[in-house]
Amino acid sequence: MRSLFLVILLLGLTACDACSGRRASQSASPHAGWPPASAPQAATSAQATGSASATSAAVLPADEHTWVYPESSIGLMHAVVSVPKRRPDQRFPVLIALHGRGEALKGPARGARGWIDDYWLPRAIERLHHPPLRSADLLGFVEAQRLAALNADLAGRPFQGLIVVCPYTPDIWHGGQPFSAAEPLTRWVVDELLPRVRRETPAITTAVATGIDGVSLGGRAALLVGLGQPTAFGTVAALQPAFSSADAPALARLAQEARKQNPAMQIRLLTSLEDYYLVSTRRISAALRDAGVSNRLDVVPGPHDYDFNRGPGAYEMLVFHDRALRGQRAP
Repeated sequence: MRSLFLVILLLGLTACDACSGRRASQSASPHAGWPPASAPQAATSAQATGSASATSAAVLPADEHTWVYPESSIGLMHAVVSVPKRRPDQRFPVLIALHGRGEALKGPARGARGWIDDYWLPRAIERLHHPPLRSADLLGFVEAQRLAALNADLAGRPFQGLIVVCPYTPDIWHGGQPFSAAEPLTRWVVDELLPRVRRETPAITTAVATGIDGVSLGGRAALLVGLGQPTAFGTVAALQPAFSSADAPALARLAQEARKQNPAMQIRLLTSLEDYYLVSTRRISAALRDAGVSNRLDVVPGPHDYDFNRGPGAYEMLVFHDRALRGQRAP
């Protein structure tokens, strides 16, 4: 009788170990716990449409690399590089993403992590791989019509991913510095950073598949770097760029010359209804059009703060460049 009891006890412990193993395996899933409510929706949507969204649900978190340049042409520099998980033969467009002035004041090590840590870029990438998006993903700063357009686009063309390169952005605007203050950053990005990205990551190495964007101070820098070296970029864009209306004529001349050198370059400006730079961004867009430089201007809901960066800023930036750098029309 005692032997029978021991056998039953051992069988019970083995069964419990198996259950624990299953639970551990489930919790180790790369998407476990995130997003808590949207993952079932994404699976249901993929099954219903039969689209490539079904495969996007298997996308793993990106690899992250930090590159340190102790003695670059502009001093100590850091860059955080986010590389999507991929098939062996898969290559991606490259997006240079520049942060705002708040992160410039934190110094190179912390500042370079602005988009990753402070603006929640990995969260936005994860959600774009698991549509549909919800208003809460954009922190409520989205109109119903725009949200529907984004979701319709993602349903038909799943988000494919970008190599996002996030360098430290020096404060090139402090004290009203001239446009020429961006020249050292321009040379470093084009001559040092981009060549390394193309050597050490699965990047598509053409200029047409390379974009630059940024928010606030980073938007100012993105326009000055991109328009200053137009043959290096297929897209030049800015979110809430920190310019005054008085800068519009000079930017129009710069853009006019840039478009001559690269007629296919796409220019996009995005501002928001509560942005400090709403009026100046509209005037810059109009000045470019008056100079014969076509550009896209988008105005969305939202303030000029971290919530914007974490909401509309991150999602709009990623979707636009994911499409435009592949020669597709962005929603």
